[in-house]
Amino acid sequence: MWLFSRMIEQPLYILAVLFFLIFLSEYLCKHTFLKHISSSLLVIILGAIVANLELIPSASDATPVYDAIFQYVAPASIFFLLLGVNLKQLKKAGLPMLIAFVLGSAGTMIGVVVALQLIDYQAVFGVNYAAIAGMMTGTYTGGSANFNAVALHYEVFREGAIFTGVVVADNIVTAVWMMITLSIPVFMQKIRPHKEVIKGDNHDGEAEREEEAINPSNLAILLAVGVAAIWISNELSAWMEAAGFGIPSILILTTIALILAQVGTVQRIAGAKLLGMFAVYLFLVVVGAYCEIGALVSVGAHAFDILLFTVMIVVIHGVFLLICGVLLKSDWSIIAVASQANIGGASTALALAKSVKRNDLILPSILAGSLGYGLGTYLGFLVAGILGG
Repeated sequence: MWLFSRMIEQPLYILAVLFFLIFLSEYLCKHTFLKHISSSLLVIILGAIVANLELIPSASDATPVYDAIFQYVAPASIFFLLLGVNLKQLKKAGLPMLIAFVLGSAGTMIGVVVALQLIDYQAVFGVNYAAIAGMMTGTYTGGSANFNAVALHYEVFREGAIFTGVVVADNIVTAVWMMITLSIPVFMQKIRPHKEVIKGDNHDGEAEREEEAINPSNLAILLAVGVAAIWISNELSAWMEAAGFGIPSILILTTIALILAQVGTVQRIAGAKLLGMFAVYLFLVVVGAYCEIGALVSVGAHAFDILLFTVMIVVIHGVFLLICGVLLKSDWSIIAVASQANIGGASTALALAKSVKRNDLILPSILAGSLGYGLGTYLGFLVAGILGG
């Protein structure tokens, strides 16, 4: 027992367990009945189980390994994922798709503010209510990278139970919304027929390319650029704070990543997505480790409020976007795909475009989702700031 208690304090042992849990979550999601659960959620659950079995440290006895992951790995995940955002190609998405996406983002912001008033947000979220509003704005504009960026700045991840509760609600609502958006084009076309306005080439092969051929040179340059960007953003943030300008380092890092992503040489470096996703999983498994059973029980009383808050954000977003679609006589498939790009991100928007047999919307769906990744963090901080964060 003494030997084991010493072992769980060892950084190499902790990292070995964390890495294995990432592998296990990916394996279970691909090869078992758990494939209907997202890897992001499953890795949090596995982290929570292992931590509560006291096989790795939990929140009450957090290790410096966790602090290092929060401080360096989580920002790196955001940086690497944003390197895939090519703003120069957004014109290919077409004006109708971009308009629908921007309107959907506005609907998300309205939804967050209104949904917050429907619950006793101070009792449910405590002092973190503004930060969580910003996190939800970020994720329902872009994706998990934006959600995590806002959470990192406000350190909401240290409130393991609340963080996990929001993640669970987000996963449930996102899955349900995917089914709803599948029916929107058919249903709305029957009651309010509109013309299809985008026609184009089939970019299916290009959009579906997921695999990246990574070599030591790619890995080395990506890590060098990523570490340098994190260092620069931290230094600039500290300098600006000393000068009286409180700009979060994660916002500076986001800006650096978006600028670099427009450089052709950077775009051609394979491996950024792979590094980004691995870093996200490493961050999330530690979030899971922070979910102690006692804390989860305490948030149980607020589970319904958290779910109601999340549901109403998406409902208001959807209603707002549908009203705009009626007024602008928009192509309903574009409305559905744009909404899915907001709520689910580029990958689910792509899946939706294929499901409604609109290959002409495949590339626009990817590009609209990329725009969301670019805007999400900024809008998240804007909403959090307005609400007092």
